[in-house]
Amino acid sequence: MAMSSRLVLCLAVVAACAASGAVADWSPATATFYGGSDGSGTMGGACGYGNLYDQGYGVDNAALSQALFNDGASCGQCYLIMCDTSKAPQWCKAGTAVTITATNLCPPNWALPSDGGGWCNPPRLHFDMSQPAWEQIGVYQAGIVPVLYQRVRCWRQGGVRFTVAGLNYFELVLITNVAGSGSVASAWIKGTNTGWIQMSRNWGANWQSLAGLAGQALSFAVTTTGGQYLQFQDVAPAWWQFGQTFSTYQQFDY
Repeated sequence: MAMSSRLVLCLAVVAACAASGAVADWSPATATFYGGSDGSGTMGGACGYGNLYDQGYGVDNAALSQALFNDGASCGQCYLIMCDTSKAPQWCKAGTAVTITATNLCPPNWALPSDGGGWCNPPRLHFDMSQPAWEQIGVYQAGIVPVLYQRVRCWRQGGVRFTVAGLNYFELVLITNVAGSGSVASAWIKGTNTGWIQMSRNWGANWQSLAGLAGQALSFAVTTTGGQYLQFQDVAPAWWQFGQTFSTYQQFDY
């Protein structure tokens, strides 16, 4: 069966399951949109990815409510989302689904009730999607729709990338383009003259180390939230400088 035929069949099954209420492994949530019709307003964000085009994530992205964001531990994760036609058939585009990457936080709005504008208030599960992604599943005039979602494997072009920022004895490492689980559970850094130094999450997808590693070649090790561990040896040469990004040829499966 051709890929396009399989996709149509899968979406038809998903839509039928949603209509009947028999959806296994799917969780209910709600979704709104932001960032403009071209998604340019979604650049940057609380994960620290900056330009989402340059980082390989594009505009199929979303800001997660606090309950889903998990203090940045969900950055880079991928979610398959479809509009719940059983609850809002007039606002859903039936038979469609979109896979998004978590790139931002949708912060709580305590001035509004959770069911009246405070869509990202805990404990709500909510996706504030880029407008281009949202309009693949919902009718623009709806503004907010009920959805069903599940975490799925992330697919990325090329290998994992490391951007080293900081100053003197402080390294701030942004880890991007992670496939498989998409998100990082733990990370280490190693200089030519050191052993492995465990880093801690600073914010979003940024990990920090308090070690003076200037003048040493850098290696990294990462464990994804899926539990896969990889070492990235000699990623940065000894003459690396703060602000540089280093690409690898290694990638995660889970």
